[in-house]
Amino acid sequence: MIRKLKTGKYRIYSRHPDKKTGKRKNLGTFDSLEAARKHEKEIQYFKHH
Repeated sequence: MIRKLKTGKYRIYSRHPDKKTGKRKNLGTFDSLEAARKHEKEIQYFKHH
């Protein structure tokens, strides 16, 4: 899940909340939406290969 921050950057959060904290994990912050989408695809590839 990609969200835009108040600073104008984009952050990737995990799809499901953490069971202990109830919050989503921060998986990285990026300057552009394209960079965030590219990294999210890399994360999904790594999880399934």
